[in-house]
This record gives sequence, C-alpha cells and structure tokens, in this order.
Amino acid sequence: MVKREKIFPDSLAKRVVGGHVLYAPVVTVTPGKLVFVSGLLSRNKNNEIVGRGDMAAQIRQVGENLKSALESAGATLDNLVRTQTFTTDIDEFFKHVPVRMEYFGKALPTSTTVEVRRLSHPDFLVEVEAIAVIDS
Repeated sequence: MVKREKIFPDSLAKRVVGGHVLYAPVVTVTPGKLVFVSGLLSRNKNNEIVGRGDMAAQIRQVGENLKSALESAGATLDNLVRTQTFTTDIDEFFKHVPVRMEYFGKALPTSTTVEVRRLSHPDFLVEVEAIAVIDS
C-alpha cells in the first residue's frame, strides 16, 4: 500500500487563496508506481478547443482530461503528488481557484504555477502536467 504524507514545514508559508490551501509544499510517497502525465490542454476527444476565452472552462476541461489520463493508468486525482501549471494570465487563473480545487483539492499535490507568454495555440489559456503515485 502506498503511504503518502503531506508536509507543511513551520518555516514555509502556506499559499491560501479564497480560503483554500492551494498545495502541500512537500509530499513523500513510499513505495509505489509513478505515473507521469504530459502537459494537458483544453481539447476534447475530438481535438476541439474547449472554452475559448474562458479560463474557468479551460481549467475544467484540463481537469477532466487529467482525470481521464490518470484513469488510463489505474490512477485517480487522489493519487496526484505533483502538478505544474502554465497559464497565459496568472491573475485570471487565480480568479478560478474553486474550479482548480474541484480537481486538485483533495490530493493537495505539490504545485508550481507560472505565467507564460503563449502556449502551443493562441486560444489556450492553461496547461497542466502531473505526476501521480499508485500501488505497484
């Protein structure tokens, strides 16, 4: 069985937005099988961009895509230990923390979010890559 521990060192601040702790600064996992998920965008299974100009809709579609990707490897969102998010508008992104928390809140993985000038298509607003751990 995978043992997962979320650590909040006293020497580090907790990142809280809208009353939500956004991530755990340190997560340990022993033992387990690692699942790496490449950067996911707001495309549906027909390769259509979902939520043009709508950050919340894009975060939701990326979350659904991540759920599907993890399920294909036998994992769930609860197994997340690390996310890296790229967004073209960090201020707009942080206006939609409740949507993000629907997908990442329970796992509370370690997380990095950075603003970038552009993603692979000008209509994309957010991209997320992830690492999860499941029983081996």
